[in-house]
Amino acid sequence: MPLEDQLLVERSKKGDREAFEHLVQLYEQKVYTIAYRLMGNHADAADLAQDAFIKIYQALPNFRGDSSFSTWIYHITVNVCRDELRKRQRRPTVSLDDNNSDGNNYTYEIRSTAPGPEEMLDRSETQVMIQQCLDSLNDDYRTILIMREIQELAYEEIAEILGCSLGTVKSRLSRARQALKEKISKQMEPLSPCKRLAK
Repeated sequence: MPLEDQLLVERSKKGDREAFEHLVQLYEQKVYTIAYRLMGNHADAADLAQDAFIKIYQALPNFRGDSSFSTWIYHITVNVCRDELRKRQRRPTVSLDDNNSDGNNYTYEIRSTAPGPEEMLDRSETQVMIQQCLDSLNDDYRTILIMREIQELAYEEIAEILGCSLGTVKSRLSRARQALKEKISKQMEPLSPCKRLAK
């Protein structure tokens, strides 16, 4: 563990709020990024990053330093997001498609009002498409891809966070990459002439 983290953790354990705020500043972007990639939207990511830091603060007295502080934080963040995703699977979903009694089906669109330069359009559309493909993967695949490809964590650190063997990490990552590749390939396929005529 870096010396700065160690000193800040020790001070935080003794109730030094300023030290904990400094830890939050050091790790807030990484925690937010994990939450965003797992949840797929900024509002949920902000809420769950905040929840993760509350849990981190509450659990700090129990942190023994067996792993690095960053590994411990990532583990808590992933668990907070997974818990929320599990709750949502049990909760009924509400559609923005409204089936009225008159038999008409109305669709409400939520449009972004944020302007963006035209040259960024292709890139942002690609990022959105990749995020959608990532969101459609199961939790295990999405989590491991985020930790390795986005957070660039070492295999050993991922194994520690997920509580599994190095072999499991490597095989799961390989399957996750293949699943994501297949989803992206399907998204990038040009419409066939039959599909174009059907439109």
